[in-house]
Amino acid sequence: MVSRVLGLQKGIIYGPVASRRLGRSLGLNLSPTAYKVCSFNCVYCHYGWTKDLTSDLSAYTKDLPTPQAVEEALEQTLETLDPPPQYITFSGNGEPTLHPDFEEIVDRVRAVRDRTGTRAEVAALSNSTGLVDEGVFRGLAKLDIRIMKLDAGTDEVLKRINRPAVDITVDVIVEGLKKLEDVTIQSVFVEGAVCNTRDEDVNAWIDRVEDIAPRAMQVYSLENAPALSTLVGVPAEKLAEIARKVKERTGIEADTY
Repeated sequence: MVSRVLGLQKGIIYGPVASRRLGRSLGLNLSPTAYKVCSFNCVYCHYGWTKDLTSDLSAYTKDLPTPQAVEEALEQTLETLDPPPQYITFSGNGEPTLHPDFEEIVDRVRAVRDRTGTRAEVAALSNSTGLVDEGVFRGLAKLDIRIMKLDAGTDEVLKRINRPAVDITVDVIVEGLKKLEDVTIQSVFVEGAVCNTRDEDVNAWIDRVEDIAPRAMQVYSLENAPALSTLVGVPAEKLAEIARKVKERTGIEADTY
């Protein structure tokens, strides 16, 4: 593991990166580049601690890229990138669905992908907190791939691991995920100073997974240095055991990373 958290992305487009889950993925950053703003302050985040913890970016619009800027940057990149990416992925320095123009940006990204003849699928890595917004929900529904975070089955674990903005609960997240079709759940497990791998934590989480009934599951641990330096990664055999429990309880195959 590297010794320091990663620096923030400095532009709208980054990569392509070699993603464990998505192969050759071209990243789209809809967040500020000078500081981190997010609706979560996850202890494992490889970009470090969240400077501004909020689910409302209305006060940050001057630091956000416009829909036109995203469209122009993506088109310029796709016209010159060889080979093309397998995926165009909303991710970046914070939660992408917090951008107030998220649905419009999704429409523009899909249009650029289509008119440039790029065969990449459009995906999002999301912490699932934006699903309460109808525009966000519609935007996510237009994507080819929706990889949505769920690390906790209870609010106690949510506060321990994800440290959310105060208006976010597991119930709200799960209800949103249940309404979103064809969803992949991504779940990070960690140990050390705080953890979410106790039997009671895993069992409560599986209850929520069963309720959501996702199309696929991704279970993984640390890849880069986390915000909380006293965390440690979960061994592969323990991740495999968690995946086995998911399969036994829900019938859903869980890939481990």
